Amino acid sequence: MIWNSLLAFGQSIYHSHQREFWAFVSIPLVAATVTWVHVWFAMKMVFYPLEFVGIWKPWLGWQGIVPRKAGKMAAITVDNTLAKLGSLDEVFREMEPELIARHISREMLANVEDFIDEIMSEQNRVLWENMPNVIKRRVYARVRRQLPEIMDHLVRDMSDNIEDLMDLKHMVVARLEQDKGLMVRTFQEVGSHEIRFVVNASLWIGLFFGCVQMVCWHFWPYRWGLPLYGAALGYLTNWVAINMVFRPLNPVYIGPWRLQGVFLKRQNEVAEKFAQLSTEEMMTIGHIMTEMMTGKRSDRTRAMIKRHLTPLLEGGVVRTAIQLTVGPQGYADLKRTVVEMATRKSLEPLQDPQFNKDRAAVIARIFSTRMRAMSSAEFQDLLRPAFQEDEWIIVVLGGIFGFLAGWIQFIVGFQ
Repeated sequence: MIWNSLLAFGQSIYHSHQREFWAFVSIPLVAATVTWVHVWFAMKMVFYPLEFVGIWKPWLGWQGIVPRKAGKMAAITVDNTLAKLGSLDEVFREMEPELIARHISREMLANVEDFIDEIMSEQNRVLWENMPNVIKRRVYARVRRQLPEIMDHLVRDMSDNIEDLMDLKHMVVARLEQDKGLMVRTFQEVGSHEIRFVVNASLWIGLFFGCVQMVCWHFWPYRWGLPLYGAALGYLTNWVAINMVFRPLNPVYIGPWRLQGVFLKRQNEVAEKFAQLSTEEMMTIGHIMTEMMTGKRSDRTRAMIKRHLTPLLEGGVVRTAIQLTVGPQGYADLKRTVVEMATRKSLEPLQDPQFNKDRAAVIARIFSTRMRAMSSAEFQDLLRPAFQEDEWIIVVLGGIFGFLAGWIQFIVGFQ
């Protein structure tokens, strides 16, 4: 019975559109192809170009959605992530401050003589170079003996007061605004599976809606019908494709099949990748310490460094050598020089890629574990809000492409 009805319907279509039969039956194929092309193009427009290309910013030209709003997206991501994954104080403590202090001390002690010579020579090269070697050696020995303990106390003090010494949100936002490529790579690597899914699924969604478009054209073949059907269905195609990434929020079972947004189904994999990228690229110990020592709250950090280094400069032989070299008036200037030099020298060991990677791995495990334990709603809110307000651009783009494709098809096949 069903087959007879379908056969009769097919014959009626053939007789109704005999003159433009191939143009008519090609509607679903054209819709599928155009949908795949415009969704692929839309995915590219989300990320590229990194900088504005055009003649009148922002009206005549284009910049990828992600790089254009890198700062805002970074701020939203940090707010949604750290609020759920842990405080800055907890993050730094898990990086084991004692190991950080030991690493800095070891690197600085390897060149402590050069370090002291550079500081003293900057104040008075002639007097320091003519200082008796016995006094110099005693200065070197005292610094070698006291530096590990001073660095340990200093880093612990930083750990206890890290919320006052730096603004993690400012650090991450500034880094991603300066390096828009990193922001793009983060979204692409975390969502690579979803991007491929949207592009590939668009072909079949377009084919399905193309069949709907063909049926609509058969029953209501007025002049603007094909372009308008194409616009409506192009809009729906992109809306459906995006929502399939995040909906249903929780698993829905239909017989043996489990339906859930593809991003949410991959929660464990996404958690692993996002945690790795966050801790290895954005929240490394090197970046955190650099922000503390050179960022907008660095005056607090430098005051802390000065407080911890002062006992080193107050010892008998060291103080005597300093006063002989720079005089009583130069003592205050020397303190500032020591703080500046210590800040710069202590940052150098923290740029070691392997050390950063080792510390990052500790935090990545914690982040990953907590992300996997989130509810679907919490997990979705980690990334989607960062670009959700611009999803309409992709959806509207589908409508525009659908309209143009329908119009061209009407002109070519039905005129």
